[in-house]
Amino acid sequence: MYINPYGADPVTLAADLANRRPRTTRELVDRCRESGVTIDRGTSDADLAETLTFLDDWLVVVDTTEPRGRADALNALLAEHSAPPRLTDHDGHWHVHYRADDVPFARLLTAMFSVGTALHLTSRGIDRLARCAADDCEDVFADTTRNGRKRYCSTRCTNRSAVRRHRAKP
Repeated sequence: MYINPYGADPVTLAADLANRRPRTTRELVDRCRESGVTIDRGTSDADLAETLTFLDDWLVVVDTTEPRGRADALNALLAEHSAPPRLTDHDGHWHVHYRADDVPFARLLTAMFSVGTALHLTSRGIDRLARCAADDCEDVFADTTRNGRKRYCSTRCTNRSAVRRHRAKP
């Protein structure tokens, strides 16, 4: 599987990692691989630490719902974690990178997550990144639905909330 490095795939992976933090570098690598990230460099515990710190900063973007504030928070991440776009064919097909080729694994992820989030929010809508609306859930999700009205992180939370609303009726 090939992950589109700058679209819905990275923002969905970032949300998954933010919701269920990897506890080890091996877990981070395995989950990235499962999501389609090509890992062509060594990894270390420093990569895990840097990725977790980035996710804390990324959650500021999620939790800032006012459009200008959200853009400012994301612009700060872009300035720190990405580079000007450039064409590359390092893996046999031409595509755009927003980072140098020789960066550590964590920098590859943070560039992918920040640029992917920016492209997701500008192509789908600045409000298409949120926390679950269920009372007992704080998980993050990227709204990739066609109509852009997703309020819950999962079908499970949607159903639990519907049952609660139904039971609360007189």
